[in-house]
Amino acid sequence: MNLPRIAVDAMGGDEGVRVMVEGAALARRNHDSFKFLLVGDGKRIEAALENHPNLRAASEILHCDDVVGGDELPSKAIRRAKSTSMGLAVNAVKTGDAGAAVSAGNTGALMAMSKLALRTLPGIDRPALAAIMPTLQAHDVVMLDLGANTEADARNLVQYAVMGAAYSRIVNGFDKPVVRLLNIGTEEIKGTEELRDAAAMLTAAAADGGLALTFDGFVESDKINRGETHVVVTDGFSGNIALKAIEGSARFVTDLLRQAFTSSLRSKIGFLVSRPATELLKHHLDPNNHNGAVFLGLNGVVVKSHGSANAKGVAHAVAVTARLLENKLTERIAQDLSRLGEGTLRQNAPAAPKDSETPL
Repeated sequence: MNLPRIAVDAMGGDEGVRVMVEGAALARRNHDSFKFLLVGDGKRIEAALENHPNLRAASEILHCDDVVGGDELPSKAIRRAKSTSMGLAVNAVKTGDAGAAVSAGNTGALMAMSKLALRTLPGIDRPALAAIMPTLQAHDVVMLDLGANTEADARNLVQYAVMGAAYSRIVNGFDKPVVRLLNIGTEEIKGTEELRDAAAMLTAAAADGGLALTFDGFVESDKINRGETHVVVTDGFSGNIALKAIEGSARFVTDLLRQAFTSSLRSKIGFLVSRPATELLKHHLDPNNHNGAVFLGLNGVVVKSHGSANAKGVAHAVAVTARLLENKLTERIAQDLSRLGEGTLRQNAPAAPKDSETPL
């Protein structure tokens, strides 16, 4: 696998240089073809690399001591794009110095910088933030948008479906991923007008055979992790709420089990007996094993690592980035959009139900 190097914002995230360098080193140990452009404070990066000679041999350092704050407004961060580690990492993709960028920094700032520097692909109105989440099946589920845009009209949702399906084909290997729109019910009359219009457009486009996906209507939030759906599409407001609710539920279950198994001597003995099962559950619910959200729809690959990710999580985000480069994600999305054709959906879509008074 001969891949272009990956630009890593070494200053982003809760712990910055140490975790980002350790994560890149772990990814490099697992995939010795990876090469990196490490962006950030040169002295701190050099010090961290002393413990990782294998990574040092495959990396170049781009010095920069200015960092985007975790609570910094995107509008302010954009003005410092040419002087911050995040901005320079993204710019490396624009100039071709790197094939992709990874950052654990401020999500809003990263989205704004990426969109400004890389622009959106032809046929994409707004980029979307997509991530993979565990399911009860052997495969993960791709969900988007998770917060890049708080609102989305029917056209945006259709574009998200095309992008999410291309992503799912890479990470899960499905030829025609099952795509559903997140809704308050599965009936055709449920949901907002935008959702029903999007469903009608996707149904018409899928019937024409021009999309590499299988559209199967709506899905409710309690079914996201069942594994019956490969791609869940929604607006960024609803998606972000759903994501945090799922993450919170996972932490609740983990903490509840911990309390239960430490409440008494008998419980502790029960934990030892059931430890193989609980370790499997812990592995499945560990967000570091699914770290790495992707900004889809840009002229380049940008991956957002969770700010609290450990080295294993950063390594997973780097591996996801490399996989997207290897499988030419951007080119796949562009090809799928070209098959769709500008205006095709609106011309062919049947009328959607307009019963806006449908109760929850």
